[in-house]
Amino acid sequence: MSAHHPQSAHAAEHGHHGGHDHHHAHADHGSLKSYATGFVLAVILTAIPFWLVIGKVFDKSSTTGLVLLGFAAVQIVVHMVYFLHMNTKSEGGWSMLALIFTVMLVIIMLCGSLWVMYHLNHNMMPGMMPDSMQEGMPESMHEMPKMHDMHDMHNMHDMQ
Repeated sequence: MSAHHPQSAHAAEHGHHGGHDHHHAHADHGSLKSYATGFVLAVILTAIPFWLVIGKVFDKSSTTGLVLLGFAAVQIVVHMVYFLHMNTKSEGGWSMLALIFTVMLVIIMLCGSLWVMYHLNHNMMPGMMPDSMQEGMPESMHEMPKMHDMHDMHNMHDMQ
């Protein structure tokens, strides 16, 4: 009978030739060079938005906000690739599928929240809208006191 080691049987069964290669077979954990590259990219992608805001490069704040969102999205990708080691090959592609699902949910939630907040802001305070915007409103809503009428009533109340 021959002596059979369980570790060597396991290694031979899974195509490993030695116990030292077992760690490298699952995933590439990155090298110092890849971490340094990720760090430099992260610093650059943080410094540029600071410079854009502090230097007031764009006239409109909405343009600045959109550019900052773009830099934030790029920085998220850099962090996922260089620090979280996400790619299409890791874990048979399931981590990438989970990421896509998560991103879709976040986009749906953000867009839905913005849509609801915009419509709440637009529709909940009809008495504060200018008269030109109230033309398309139902008659029952025209009866509501306007903001300047409410201000006058408040001033009259203070005089008494």
